[in-house]
Amino acid sequence: MTQPALKDLASKGRLRAAINLGNSALVQVKDGELLGVSPALARRLAEEIGVELEMLRYDSARKSFEGATEDIWDIAFMAIDPIRAEQVSYTRPYVRIESTYVVRADSPFQSVEEADQPGRSLMVARGAAYDLYLGKVIEHAELVRADSPDAAMARFRAGEADMVAGVRQSLEREFGDDPAFRILPGRFKSIEQAMAVPRVRAELAPELDRFVARAIADGFVRSALDASGRSQLPVPG
Repeated sequence: MTQPALKDLASKGRLRAAINLGNSALVQVKDGELLGVSPALARRLAEEIGVELEMLRYDSARKSFEGATEDIWDIAFMAIDPIRAEQVSYTRPYVRIESTYVVRADSPFQSVEEADQPGRSLMVARGAAYDLYLGKVIEHAELVRADSPDAAMARFRAGEADMVAGVRQSLEREFGDDPAFRILPGRFKSIEQAMAVPRVRAELAPELDRFVARAIADGFVRSALDASGRSQLPVPG
């Protein structure tokens, strides 16, 4: 039996990579071009395989994940989560990011630990890794779900919730210079990001994992993060 090879990822003669635009820690858009560590890894993988790269743009992790069972993409970049693992197979993580909350400037909350209070509402992006986590641990506050991270931030800004959850870098981009809001210090979850293949192609996950291991070991991931202004994000050893 022929052993799976990296080139087998390109099932349609090209490499179809799902890119989540909702996570600005990993993906940035400048003049229509996709930048950041995830697009950089996708480009390197396509180059190693020797095929054309097609990057499929999604505005949320949920929408990206939904393609796992529809033969839309060959690889994806997403947070490691046991619920998603029922439909995708992960590599080792290539970066670790933090999730926190934004509140209004006059909010009594000073830390993430104070946020789970009765009578308070928390806006999240439906299907994001932090939504899946908060859905299990929040006991008192009401979770209000929006269709994407951008929609969650917009609805919070419009007054539809007391707080909004998100990846720190995305929250800093949206609220960091606005004195009407505060980004709470600390984090409610550290999220490991990995590459993934649909579960039906799980036999290719070890080859993709070895690719990620090489990209970490030779400094490629670190360099891509630094080049995109994300030098504060740690690369798991």
